[in-house]
Amino acid sequence: MLFNSIDFAIFLPIVFLLYWFVANKKLKFQNFLIVVASYVFYGWWDWRFLSLILFSTLVDYAIGRKLLNEENQTKRKILLWTSLVVNLGFLGFFKYYNFFLDNFVEAFSFFGYPINPQGLNIILPVGISFYTFQTLSYTIDVYRKKLEPTKNFIAFMAFVSFFPQLVAGPIERATNLLPQFYKKRNFEYDRAVDGLRQILWGLFKKIVIADNAAQLANEIFNNSADYSGSTLVLGALFFTFQIYGDFSGYSDIAIGTSRLFGFNLMQNFNFPYFSRDIAEFWRRWHISLSTWFRDYLYIPLGGSRGSTWMKVRNTFIIFVVSGFWHGANWTFIAWGALNALYFMPLLLLGKNRVNTDTVAEGKYLPSLKEFFQIGITFGLTILAWVFFRAENISHAFTYLSTIFSKSLISIPHFQGMGHGLETIILIMIFMIVEWIGRNEQFAIEKLGFQWKRRYRYVLYYSIIMIIYLYGGEQQQFIYFQF
Repeated sequence: MLFNSIDFAIFLPIVFLLYWFVANKKLKFQNFLIVVASYVFYGWWDWRFLSLILFSTLVDYAIGRKLLNEENQTKRKILLWTSLVVNLGFLGFFKYYNFFLDNFVEAFSFFGYPINPQGLNIILPVGISFYTFQTLSYTIDVYRKKLEPTKNFIAFMAFVSFFPQLVAGPIERATNLLPQFYKKRNFEYDRAVDGLRQILWGLFKKIVIADNAAQLANEIFNNSADYSGSTLVLGALFFTFQIYGDFSGYSDIAIGTSRLFGFNLMQNFNFPYFSRDIAEFWRRWHISLSTWFRDYLYIPLGGSRGSTWMKVRNTFIIFVVSGFWHGANWTFIAWGALNALYFMPLLLLGKNRVNTDTVAEGKYLPSLKEFFQIGITFGLTILAWVFFRAENISHAFTYLSTIFSKSLISIPHFQGMGHGLETIILIMIFMIVEWIGRNEQFAIEKLGFQWKRRYRYVLYYSIIMIIYLYGGEQQQFIYFQF
């Protein structure tokens, strides 16, 4: 079920009314309703994959209960590894089986031993990477004794399958989200209104920015051989805003929807395109995944402790693994490795935590130095996104070689130039609003709070009208494939 669909527009009010007016008497009824709603929401795509979520839920719940009274360290490790093997095994099979098979065949063929194994027609379950990492956070934290394993199976089911963030995050930690299912939730008008504002801004990002940019990015990337370097720059720029509007828009809708039901999810994006270096960008982009890899991979590997070689090794590992998490294609691995290379000078010079505040805080405009820092970081990010969007490594290098050719100084031209100009204007307006609201959780969180109420409502209805008038052709959320 898509957030930007009629189905969800009908589904959400029904669940909301049942939650607050029918199941509000007892906490267990509210949690049970969330489980039912979440399974309906996920099963809307393909009900067969509900068995995967249920099985993963049963395994990690049982392992958590076993870890509670198990003091033998060897047995505790066996229980932890059981969870890791089961969860990552499912993820590896559905997401990476054919990738490894194809590369295995290519390797043998390269050495003169062609083989013809039978591949499988595997359908990738929507959001499997997200809920797999969410359940793993529970087992790992229980193993580390940072979290008391739950006895409440319904609450645990609700935590694993919570529909607002089930298929594309944020990837919630059990230490943050699970305890919220234990406490009675009362309707708070201000929180609900704030949630609606965040949903509205998320829909604007998705429907107006991402969906329009997607049409143009697809046209240019799919026909890149026919276009000049200047046009390919525009294609990369459109994809840069497509993926940001698409993914951060999903996160805004998920967080806002959660607030309607009395839950607080972590912020997943913090205005990353205003970053002054790559380290800051990765503290602001897909925060839930970046911090997951930091806490469950980077730090256990040794983190930034130890020799310079260890720091470099650990950094490359988390960036490459993060790239591979996104999909079974060498382009994602190259994207991760390229970001690791961007990160290296900052790490080696000890400047990876220089920019931890909000850019130009308390000012209307950035300084000249900050302006150039943002521009350079944004430019490097655009180049990296080319690998993320390209069909394969060869396509990425061909695309970039055309950009850095003489045709870069030509006038851009592609099918749909009028639509492209309109979309650029919309992106500029969008970025101005984002800049104004860069100190908040989302751009319009407090925009217009000092205005009279009627003017504030003019703002909200104007956004709704822009969504209606300038919304692009409906596109599936990019991160559903991950």
